[in-house]
Formats: sequence, C-alpha cells, structure tokens
Amino acid sequence: MGQDHIRYDILAQDALRGVIRKVLSEVAATGRLPGEHHFFITFLTGAPGVRISQHLKAKYPEQMTIVIQHQFWELKVTETSFEIGLSFSDVPEKLFIPFNAIRGFYDPSVNFELEFDVPLTDSDELPAAEITAYPVASEKSEETPATKAEGEEKKPGSVVSLDAFRKKQ
Repeated sequence: MGQDHIRYDILAQDALRGVIRKVLSEVAATGRLPGEHHFFITFLTGAPGVRISQHLKAKYPEQMTIVIQHQFWELKVTETSFEIGLSFSDVPEKLFIPFNAIRGFYDPSVNFELEFDVPLTDSDELPAAEITAYPVASEKSEETPATKAEGEEKKPGSVVSLDAFRKKQ
C-alpha cells in the first residue's frame, strides 16, 4: 500500500471536529439545546490549551467528561475551541477546551457518537486517527450527572468508549 501524503486521517478528524463545532455554535447562538439533545464531551485535562481550575485538574488529572444539558452558561465557540460555564457540586466553573483535546462526543438522545484517538501527552503531532462516527437507533436517556470522570486508568493512545453512558436494556 502507498504512503498517505495527503493525511486523510487528519482531514477526517478535523471534519468530524467541525460537526462538534457546528452543533455547539448553534447551541451558543440560541442559548439552549434543541429538543431532548444533550452532550457528553470527554477531553484530556492536560492537553495543550485546556484551561480548568486547579481543583478540577487535581480531581481529573488525565481526562474528564462533562455533560451539557440543563445548566450551562456563557457558551462561546471559536474555530479552535469552546468555553463554557458549568456547575460542579454547586460550584460554578469556567472551562476552556480546544477541539483538539476532545476524545469523545456523545448525544444519547439520538445515540450519536464520535470518538477520537488523542495522545495523552502534550505532543502536538497527531497519531494516525482511529475515528468512529455513527448514528445508531434512537434511545431515550435518563437524567445524567453534571460531570463524570472516565477512564483515568486508560493507557496512552487508547480510544475512549462512551458505552458506559448508554442506557442499559
């Protein structure tokens, strides 16, 4: 097989991150989530450009999953990142998350999931992408917690599975 000089893996990863950017931009413009939609976003807390409080960084040293559902504020989306206010145990926090730090995006209201292979190091070079993007049969979800740490024991370079957040049948 020939060498991929075009780097389709990186182009595909950028395009799929564009889906997240577009969805969050629309939510920011209206100030609310449409219908029953809500999002689980897993990101690396130590990735370049991520800004979270020292308290959250100590609690989630590698990665964390946030839920954007009922209570959020000041959602601002740029070409490369988003900023959002969320409450953690009744403590308001502001998070700044570059799209390149995102390992997973899941909307349980329609069972839509994107996964990205993001290195756990501060390296700027992206590895060969392992991307999963698929809509699946719709399921209703139960109320979700504001935040949840996920996979802190994960090995570097592993793909985060958001199956743990799906409703069990």
